[in-house]
Amino acid sequence: MSNTASKKTLIIMVAVFVLPVVLAKLALENDWFTKGATNKGQLLSPTIDMGALLDDADPKWRLLYVMPDECDAVCENALFSINQVWLALGKESDRAQALVVTTSSSDKRAVAALREYPFVETMRVTTPTSLASSSVYIVDTQNNAMLFYEIRDDRKDAVMESRNMLADMRKLLKLSRIG
Repeated sequence: MSNTASKKTLIIMVAVFVLPVVLAKLALENDWFTKGATNKGQLLSPTIDMGALLDDADPKWRLLYVMPDECDAVCENALFSINQVWLALGKESDRAQALVVTTSSSDKRAVAALREYPFVETMRVTTPTSLASSSVYIVDTQNNAMLFYEIRDDRKDAVMESRNMLADMRKLLKLSRIG
């Protein structure tokens, strides 16, 4: 075998085996493609530990909403959304909980109106949480808020976000053995 033939072979071997690895590394580092994410909500990184709030609660997946001082259209849409998502879970709904956290400054009229949603549970806390009242959070069975959904004042947008919540909850319940 001549020297030229072995150089060609070496170049071909490098091109076949090394070049794809180098190109893949460059693609990852330079964000040349969209990464594969299947969640519809916004991922919280790092997660928010809700252990102090939910310490004595059963291990369940939760759709959690913090009742604001004044319940506006965003608040009403959030309450409607968590109720509808919980109902849409069907036979899996026993593994999930729709939960509204209230404080002493929460809108009293809205808290009283929660009677319209018999499957939405409330929890009164004495100290305010760090969670935004314009979002609904998915809290895992280990009491970590991990995903959130920004709720809008337009009802159609809220319904679309409810679909996203439902898709994520179904996927999490399917993959989880806990709760």
